Amino acid sequence: MRINLTRVGVKNVKKLVEVSRPEKRPVVFISNFDVFVDLPGSLKGANLSRNFEVIDEVLQQAIDGDVNEIENLCSVVARKLLDRHEYADRTEVLMRSQFMVKRETPVSRTHCHEVVNVHARAVARRTFRDPIVRKSIGAEVTGMTACPCAQDIMKERAISVLQGLGVPDEKIDLFLQEVPMATHNQRGRGFLCIEIDDDQHVELEKIIAILKESMSASIFELLKRSDESYVVLNAHKNPRFVEDCVREVAKKVLHEFHDLPGDSLVTIKQTNEESIHQHDAYAERQATIAELFYELNGDSTEG
Repeated sequence: MRINLTRVGVKNVKKLVEVSRPEKRPVVFISNFDVFVDLPGSLKGANLSRNFEVIDEVLQQAIDGDVNEIENLCSVVARKLLDRHEYADRTEVLMRSQFMVKRETPVSRTHCHEVVNVHARAVARRTFRDPIVRKSIGAEVTGMTACPCAQDIMKERAISVLQGLGVPDEKIDLFLQEVPMATHNQRGRGFLCIEIDDDQHVELEKIIAILKESMSASIFELLKRSDESYVVLNAHKNPRFVEDCVREVAKKVLHEFHDLPGDSLVTIKQTNEESIHQHDAYAERQATIAELFYELNGDSTEG
């Protein structure tokens, strides 16, 4: 049957990826690859062995220092797939990795590690000249959020109790500034991915930092008592809804990556695993840098 196929390839190809960095130790990723090409109806099947050959060839280039970012690794694979599959007009490479990040707790400065899920993707399209390649880099980070709504309820109760005990209002205000009220917490999972042209660059470390700073507080594998007090206190001083997290990420993206082209595509997702409900809270935004800039600055530029 002469039916075109959108994607033909292999999924869950497991590889250990070592990416060199200038003047730093190489970064090692435990990775799964999905690799696809389109297939015209005139062909019965794709030569899938070429996909494995290309991946191994490019991984060796990364080890040799010729490829120094994982999204670039994906784009190089996507380009080479077009060369190997001469019948294909489109190739796609997806890479899901685990990245070990070194951490230091905020008070005791205890060293610990954290696993971050990293996502990279590249799509190459054949043209009459050079291929057009778009690539993306993203991460998923776990943090902590504190619910503002429940905190307001507890604050109202605290004010009522303190007033009943005869505490002056000015002292109540001072107390509540120093000791935030209890609320229920969620473990938050923030996701940020930025799609750019092949000649652009986005630092993975900045993406991870943005996600961590956009929730109520960071979490750590190991905490001393002083660290635990610091994390809990700061989370409750910085309560955020799931929607707040997504909007905070968007604002920080514009600040950190203001030099990216306007058509760079930003995808933000936040899932909060509720502690007092059986459901999860979720918010998402996908927009270009230009769209986010207009939304954040539109009112101030009118008139």
